[in-house]
Amino acid sequence: MRALKKLLFFTFAIIAFTSCNEDETQYKFYTPTGNKVMYNLNTKDVNGISGTVSFVENVDGSTNITLNLTGTPSGGKHPAHIHYNTAAEGGDIAISLGIVDGYSGTSTINVTTLDDGTPISYSELLAFDGYINVHLSADELGTIVVQGDIGQNALKPNAITYDLGEKDVAGISGTATFFEREDGSILAELDINNTPAGGEHPAHIHANTAVESGGILLSFNPVNGDTGKSYTNFTAFDDGTALSFSEIQGLDAYINVHLGAGTQLSTIVAQGDIGENDLTGNT
Repeated sequence: MRALKKLLFFTFAIIAFTSCNEDETQYKFYTPTGNKVMYNLNTKDVNGISGTVSFVENVDGSTNITLNLTGTPSGGKHPAHIHYNTAAEGGDIAISLGIVDGYSGTSTINVTTLDDGTPISYSELLAFDGYINVHLSADELGTIVVQGDIGQNALKPNAITYDLGEKDVAGISGTATFFEREDGSILAELDINNTPAGGEHPAHIHANTAVESGGILLSFNPVNGDTGKSYTNFTAFDDGTALSFSEIQGLDAYINVHLGAGTQLSTIVAQGDIGENDLTGNT
């Protein structure tokens, strides 16, 4: 009996040891260095969903990337990727980030390379020219639930917003907001209310005040009539003259948003002075 007990003890010990080794090979634990950065992911095509993405450096040189979203539907499976370029410009997939679980709203993936096998470190990710898209599902990749610029394209907290009032079409107005990126470039976001569905509205920065009028200094990407939005990334005027974020508030300029191209350019749906011509509100 005593011999049988010893045999059973050693048998269980071997099983336990084997199980432990299998777990160690199946699961790898990463030790963080303490370096971490977080970026905001903003609502895109589905209202109510937003979140963050965190990059955590590990001592082995790898990076843990964690997506944390709120408002995702239970049971949803949301593919996520890092793309090249800014979100305003668009670009191909650089790194696949796996699937965000709709119930928890989270996913974590360990990254050491781009999808094409090119090695990438934590410090290189912080300087990466990219943005993140999280999609509604594998079958609905065209619907982006959240989006955000990362790396050198990340937006600094300082932003300047100007009002764009009604002009030739009643009920259409909005704002123009300028953001500074980490690399010094500028993102302009036009947010126009009540634009007609299906329309496309050219928009520009013009020289002088709206009362004086003037030539075009900078062309924005057209405003989408369905969303009322336009996003433009730039570092210079149309003629190539450099423009920094700090110079925005000193511009002698105004913005026009037009009804359409061609003959419809003469119909201005929204307009507003910017820079040094911005109205103070005192009358």
